[in-house]
Amino acid sequence: MNRMLGMLGLCARARRLITGEKAVVQAVRAGSAHAVLLDGAAAPNAVQAVSRACGTHGVPLVRTAPLALGEAIGKPGRMAAAVTDPGMAERLLALAGEAAPQDNP
Repeated sequence: MNRMLGMLGLCARARRLITGEKAVVQAVRAGSAHAVLLDGAAAPNAVQAVSRACGTHGVPLVRTAPLALGEAIGKPGRMAAAVTDPGMAERLLALAGEAAPQDNP
């Protein structure tokens, strides 16, 4: 999780990140978002709007730990972010997959 949030901070410094619920939904609809991150503490309406947009347009959606997203990008209180660079989005999704708990039979 820490490496993923570090990569998210790098995306923000490279200006390849769009933040805020409405701006993220707009970027997903415009086709400029390659991955979307949603904070675990996001409001239910925000979760619904972002999830629907991502599902409709086929954009991967990753949930982060509560209140971690805003701090990682240096903007506390932000609950949604979209990565606009395809390479950075791919790396972020790979790191998110590593951070996810594995099911052991």
